[in-house]
Amino acid sequence: MTHTVPTRPGLRWALAAGTVGAVAAGAWWFGDKAPYPYAQRRLLDLQLPGLTPAGLNAVLRPGPGERILEIGPGTGLQSLHIAPQLGPDGRLDVLDIQPEMLDHVMRRAERKGLTNITPTLSDARELPFPDGAFDAMYLVTALGEIPEPERVLTEAVRVLAPDGRLVVGEFFDRHWIPFGTLHRLADASGLHLAARRGSTLAYLARFRPCSAVARTGPLRFTPGCRA
Repeated sequence: MTHTVPTRPGLRWALAAGTVGAVAAGAWWFGDKAPYPYAQRRLLDLQLPGLTPAGLNAVLRPGPGERILEIGPGTGLQSLHIAPQLGPDGRLDVLDIQPEMLDHVMRRAERKGLTNITPTLSDARELPFPDGAFDAMYLVTALGEIPEPERVLTEAVRVLAPDGRLVVGEFFDRHWIPFGTLHRLADASGLHLAARRGSTLAYLARFRPCSAVARTGPLRFTPGCRA
């Protein structure tokens, strides 16, 4: 004799909703491509937990008159927040490999009356800028989408001023770089960890070139830097 356990309608709906949610999450995870496709750009305007504008300000510390480079601006969520803080004498360079993303950022900047954003279409592994050109550089959920992220970090050391700073923001998705992995890559590239905010699943980390650390103290106990 077979016994069946009655299921309440509400429970059946909850189970069904959970199954649909799991399928949708799986489709999002395995369908997530790099670079992030412009056709899905609306998702880039969603504010990710742990990567808030206030958090980015606290770690990046943008200031008037600075020249800052953003890699992978997407639709400009961070760009439109950072650029006004640089003032008329400052400049935000945004670099992306997709012209559609750059065009989108510039249209939004024009609507907001921002004139200190300059777009560059290029590969982040070979930055088309001279040595020491930037006071700071940042990537928010972008580094993991770039093949050979260690090359991006090496280029960051080159284009940053000697006392410049690099900020990397990561959030748990298919292209997420765990903090421990990033720290090792940064050490190997000649970058010293200066600050970190958040957990490994959603964090912002600031690094400084070893040349800057050398002027502020001995290097023999500084990972990634050599005396």
